[in-house]
Amino acid sequence: MSTLAGKIAVISGGTTGIGLATAQRFVTEGAHVFILGRRQAQLDEAVELIGRNVTAIKADAANLDDLDRVAAAVREEKGVVDIIVSNAGFTEQAPVDTLTPAHFDKAFNLMARGPVFLVQKLLPMMTGGGSIILVSSAMHQMGIGGHTAYAATKAALRSYARTWAAEFKDRGIRVNTLSPGVTDTPILDSQSETRENLVKMYQSMVPIGRLAQAEEMASAALFLASGQSSYVTGSDLMADGGIGQV
Repeated sequence: MSTLAGKIAVISGGTTGIGLATAQRFVTEGAHVFILGRRQAQLDEAVELIGRNVTAIKADAANLDDLDRVAAAVREEKGVVDIIVSNAGFTEQAPVDTLTPAHFDKAFNLMARGPVFLVQKLLPMMTGGGSIILVSSAMHQMGIGGHTAYAATKAALRSYARTWAAEFKDRGIRVNTLSPGVTDTPILDSQSETRENLVKMYQSMVPIGRLAQAEEMASAALFLASGQSSYVTGSDLMADGGIGQV
């Protein structure tokens, strides 16, 4: 039997990178996935790639009205949620001396505020034995210049996992963070005009000596989503190639 046979998963940021790879893997393992994204063209492309057992919802994971629509759509189509993967995010570097309120608010609204209300709105449909996965980053415990807002949002997710693991323990819902290292996804393209140099820099920092692939993060998410991690809650799975460990 497939690992996630019959399970219903909601994945924010599900159109590219880690989110898309996770949606593909979950469907392969028997789940039906709802993927959220802001751009219809990317949603359409993702649906075509996934191929089956997928519902695409155009939604901004930072917009509470959109999250209400997401919850309503999931309730109408399936009525239950087994897995939530809060993955929507972006990276824009800004040293603290040039940090703007707009940059700070954009980061926190999407990557710290959004996950709280995504979970809140889906929680009434979650089953006992459910799993919430908050996609954080190895950077939540590192110090890399230029990432004041980004790293702080990822640290917030780590805190949520601890708090919610305690808060939801009587509901049978597990909550964990997945903290990737540097992963070879389109998000790298927004960080530098010279992607090749950026990749070389990151590779030099990673003990394994290469960047992660999105499919490797999907495997880690599958572990946290499935009964294979039935005794794991409040934890942080550092799938980071050692960059945050060594």
